[in-house]
Amino acid sequence: MCGICGFIRFNGAVTEADRAIIGKMNSKLIHRGPDAQDTVLFDRVALGFSRLSIIGLENGMQPIRNEDGTVVLICNGEIFNYIELREQLKKAGHIFRTASDVEVIVHLYEDHGMDFLNKLNGQFAFALYDLRTNELFCARDQMGINPFFYTLTDNAFIFGSEIKAILEHPECVREVDRVGLDQVFTFAGLVSPRTMFRHINSLENGHFINVNPRGKITKEEYWDLVYPEGDPGNGRSVNDYVDRLEDLFEASIRLRLRADVPSGLYLSGGLDSSMIAMKVNQLVPQANKEAFSIDFMESQHSESLYQKLIARESNSRLNQKTFFYDDISTRLQHSVYHSECPIKETYNTASLSLSQAVRSKGIKVILSGEGADEFFAGYVGYRFDKMRAMNPSQSAPDPAEETLRERLWGDRSFFYEMNFLQFDEVKRSLYAADVASSFETINCLNYPLLNKERLLNRNVLNKRAYIDYKIRLVDHLVSDHGDRMALANSVEVRYPFLDKDLVEYSTQIPSSLKLHDFTEKYILKKMASRFVPQAVFEREKFHFIAPGSPYLLQKNIEYIQDILSYDRIRRQGYFNPDKIEALKKTYSQEGFTVNAPYESDLLIIVITFGILLDKFFSA
Repeated sequence: MCGICGFIRFNGAVTEADRAIIGKMNSKLIHRGPDAQDTVLFDRVALGFSRLSIIGLENGMQPIRNEDGTVVLICNGEIFNYIELREQLKKAGHIFRTASDVEVIVHLYEDHGMDFLNKLNGQFAFALYDLRTNELFCARDQMGINPFFYTLTDNAFIFGSEIKAILEHPECVREVDRVGLDQVFTFAGLVSPRTMFRHINSLENGHFINVNPRGKITKEEYWDLVYPEGDPGNGRSVNDYVDRLEDLFEASIRLRLRADVPSGLYLSGGLDSSMIAMKVNQLVPQANKEAFSIDFMESQHSESLYQKLIARESNSRLNQKTFFYDDISTRLQHSVYHSECPIKETYNTASLSLSQAVRSKGIKVILSGEGADEFFAGYVGYRFDKMRAMNPSQSAPDPAEETLRERLWGDRSFFYEMNFLQFDEVKRSLYAADVASSFETINCLNYPLLNKERLLNRNVLNKRAYIDYKIRLVDHLVSDHGDRMALANSVEVRYPFLDKDLVEYSTQIPSSLKLHDFTEKYILKKMASRFVPQAVFEREKFHFIAPGSPYLLQKNIEYIQDILSYDRIRRQGYFNPDKIEALKKTYSQEGFTVNAPYESDLLIIVITFGILLDKFFSA
């Protein structure tokens, strides 16, 4: 992983004054790439690059050019199948100048234009400038693992791996996007293209942008996860499906072990990370393996026993980071700064601590189990769908809610997370009077969230999987929770369960093999039974919920009390100070807890939004 930033001017060539601008932008990304930095100016374009050296250590610095220098690339990420692509391109006559994995991009572009993107198996966000046409092409990987943000002004298209780099450009205006704030209250987090900054967009996963010299911007989807209509199934046996899935899982891990630096493993003690650890040990039994885990000493649900079991069975050295609840308040501001958005729960602080432990060991690459829940029915919602199908009369919503569900999902009967109309009233009560008076303009449910055509005629399990992937996974779990918390400490996270080929195959697996009776992730457990200790693949799924705002309020932490003070809330004008006072009184009561994940911790969003204002919007 690395950090990229830049801009293209529409009103003429870049100047020496732009050198200082791109330098300031790039300086905000050094945590993503501490090993080397560079900025370049030519023609209409300024580019900045901060490098985290992982592949091609000696000569992989960017920008990278094609043979005649007419195509220039900066890329954040990894192309895991670069070895195979490189051999094909060499046979076609291309000459490589570096050992970098991303050099394949410039040569693929020479041969195919932007039609090459689905040849890439990796995690990437890049900007490619064609000096022959003065066009800029920007793309984000299929699963949206790597972020890419951009804004358009009268004179320039400005982009960066993180918003904080874009904000350094003098033409960028800082303004809160209230629809983005409403998204955070309503869903797991932000959903691309929305950000917390009005006029700054997040490029959607599986999309690319073309910027022509006249300032015309076009955006195109090149990939999406498409589930078949009905339920897939062709009479194959369970073992046939498991065999194919295990082949793809092995191939995914082999690709993600490609690096010229040591790599490690996140080990939670749950099924997904345990499968990765045990399969890595099968593939490279002699390698020195470093595993990293968080142990919540104050929690009644420590997973230390399972972490140690898998570390021992996978011949890994376990680096166990003890996380105390007091660490939440000390890391929360840093977490929001890197997330660049409010957060709904405090677990990001533990992720930040874990990546710090990884980096302190000199490890730059880590494998994580994210993604299995979304594609193999790992959440409780999948079971609830089945229960509702068995008792349809008990789950009929009121007609207005049905109409809203039709508008959101194209299905009047599909329940996702909550009754949104009821929650609209909660949100209205939270907002300040002038905000609430214009509620319909900031209500995120009044704006498109996803392509409803991808839900049409799909069965309920695949419908939920597609929505989870779009609304929970891409911009929350692998973005503000994954990429941002890891790269804050210069660590690249790789996700074997998010391999493009594996994810595409998951759409062809019958739903009954994902949720079998009421057993979640059934086919993964069948696969795990071949190489994971029984104590792990048969254990109940464990949901750890980090302490939220009630804990922080009861600790009477000064900066949090200041953020929630009546005068400050009233002065900022986003929230109703009387409602916030009432919530503070309730949340501060001894023994009070939010019933997560079924209830939202409203005050943690208010607190972290206040931190966001301090970090990015204060004078």
